[in-house]
Amino acid sequence: MQAARVSVALCTYNGAAFIDEQLASIAAQGDLVAEIVVADDGSSDDTLRRVRAFGQALLESGSPIELRLLDGPGGHGVTKNFERAVSACRHELIALSDQDDRWLPGRLALQLQEFDARPELLLLSADARLVDATGRPLGATLLQTLEVTADTRSALAEDPFGTLLRRNLVTGATVVFRRDLLPLALPFPREWVHDEWLAMMAAVRGEIALLEQPVVDYRQHGNNQIGVKPPTLANKLRRVLQPRGERNRQLAERAAILADRLADAGLDGPRQAAVQRAAAQKAAFERARADLPPARWRRLPGVLGLLRTGDYRRYASQGTTDVLRDLFQPA
Repeated sequence: MQAARVSVALCTYNGAAFIDEQLASIAAQGDLVAEIVVADDGSSDDTLRRVRAFGQALLESGSPIELRLLDGPGGHGVTKNFERAVSACRHELIALSDQDDRWLPGRLALQLQEFDARPELLLLSADARLVDATGRPLGATLLQTLEVTADTRSALAEDPFGTLLRRNLVTGATVVFRRDLLPLALPFPREWVHDEWLAMMAAVRGEIALLEQPVVDYRQHGNNQIGVKPPTLANKLRRVLQPRGERNRQLAERAAILADRLADAGLDGPRQAAVQRAAAQKAAFERARADLPPARWRRLPGVLGLLRTGDYRRYASQGTTDVLRDLFQPA
């Protein structure tokens, strides 16, 4: 029997509809869970009462799991609320948890086996089973819907930082990471989603991995903070034709924040130097895209220049699709 060494960082905001089921699925992982840290972002529904009642039930049952609630007026937002939660975690491994999903039996045992076998592993993500609001399976998994192939997983294993510069492959609801990652990762930038930021920081320091097995039921309902859209032709065309200004500005801002953080992180060694160069080049690429002219016909020279250098292949999440985006999206 493995010792309890996992802190669960669970963030809530008006999650009364699903929080009981999620907490029960976490507690059902057994003795591997040492504590559940619930960070609430100002819920106005029944969430806080339900969380407190669950904590009291753990105490009365003699469970070794400690539930700690961080409440308050709220207004943190998803990223900063997760920063609060993970900062309060006290154990060797931290598992991230959304309020509306459901952990599958044996989830932690499976993921902890990977950490025990791989001392250099800093962050482990996995697949998830998509379910509807009632918990009924939708017949697909998260990685299938995001079109994550075996080649993509191999690229992540061989070059985690370069792969994640192109596109995020990590979903926070499936993540377990070593607490040793926090000194580099904190504070989380508001402009980044917490799971993407943690994955990038893990790729700087050590290994990350992506399990093919689903470890949670990833609930899709009308109020998801971050949902999943199927890769239909209509959705792909919609991405190509949506206005480009705000998206490209955000990509440039995020890339600049990453490059600045790594430049100031005191990293040394050839691997870290290569990571810093790649981050700076990614920032320059996204800035060039954001600065393309509003008129479509005037974008062509800039897009062709970035295409010739190979930057779309190295740094764009969708490759050829992003070339088309930059040429045809309205301003």
